[in-house]
Amino acid sequence: MTHIGTQYIETERLILRRLERSDAQAFVDNIASDKEVTKFLAGWPENCTVPAMEGILDRWIAQYPELDCYNWAVVLKKNGSEAIGQILVFYWNEVTGAPNLSCCIGRRWWNQGLMTEALEAVINFLMDRVGVRRIEAYHDQDNPASGRLMKKCGMKYEGMRDWACCYSIDADDEGESDESHWDTVHRDGSSDPAAV
Repeated sequence: MTHIGTQYIETERLILRRLERSDAQAFVDNIASDKEVTKFLAGWPENCTVPAMEGILDRWIAQYPELDCYNWAVVLKKNGSEAIGQILVFYWNEVTGAPNLSCCIGRRWWNQGLMTEALEAVINFLMDRVGVRRIEAYHDQDNPASGRLMKKCGMKYEGMRDWACCYSIDADDEGESDESHWDTVHRDGSSDPAAV
């Protein structure tokens, strides 16, 4: 694995680029001010103002010199440079060495396949250009839409850890998931919540 940091990625409809301080208003308008978007996001302040968002963006931007920092603004090409979402490596799993991805997109752009397009592009980037062999992502079990997104991108359900459902994709994946390190009992006794 060779870290190269957050690089520009372009897909059919999207541009994934580094965050900019000037994204603050768009992040407030499209993400932070909508409780339906932020209710499953860790660390997003309620009633986020533009100055507060500028402070958050400044902290994220300051991490870009670290080559293991991967944090993109999601931009819909037809909208110009306005950030409509975000996708990032939230943290690196110390046990598996895998990046754990997190993403969000403004509600106006839900159910259009845009986050699927962005997540697939980031998975391909991390595997093809960085040399990552495994990628993980979690979602709150009360948010099955995120699980469906992960499945659309080729990730496989592995089980539960506390309140979160875990999905992963391996470069050498042959269709089997390793559930040996997961507690697969859900609060409601069901199996994969994204299957709903």
